[in-house]
Amino acid sequence: MKTFIGRFYRDKFYIELIVAASLFLIALVLNMLMEFIIYMLYFIIFLEITRAVINYIREQRVVLTILVDAFIILALRELIVNVVKINNEKIESIDALLASSLNWNIMVIAGVVIFLLLVRYLSIKTSQRYMFEKKNLKSIPENEYVS
Repeated sequence: MKTFIGRFYRDKFYIELIVAASLFLIALVLNMLMEFIIYMLYFIIFLEITRAVINYIREQRVVLTILVDAFIILALRELIVNVVKINNEKIESIDALLASSLNWNIMVIAGVVIFLLLVRYLSIKTSQRYMFEKKNLKSIPENEYVS
C-alpha cells in the first residue's frame, strides 16, 4: 500500500484524478457526458495527428503507430456515436439485428477497430526501435541481464 501511495504522489496521479473528476462532475451537471467524451476523443485525435506531423518534420519519417492510434481513436469515437447516440432500435431476434443497416454499420466499425488493433500490434513488432532493442538484448551475455 505504501508503494502505491508513494507512486501516486511521485508520478503526480493526483493531478490526473482531480482533472478527470472535475470534468466528470461538470459533464454530469451540464447533462453532457457523451458530448464531453466525444469532444475529448476529437482532441486526442487532433493531438495524435499533430504529433505525427511534427515527428515527420523533425525526423523526416512517418511513425505508423502514431497514425494508427489516431485512426483507432477515430473509429472508437464513431462506434460510441453509433451505439449510444444514434441506435434506438430494439433487437428481439437475430433477424432484427441483421435487418438493420445501423447495426451493420456498428459491426463494420467494430471490425475496423479490431483490424486497426492488429495493424498497431504488427507495426510495433516490426518497428526499428523494437528490432534494435531485441538485437541488443541478444548481444548481452546471459549473466549480465539485470532483473
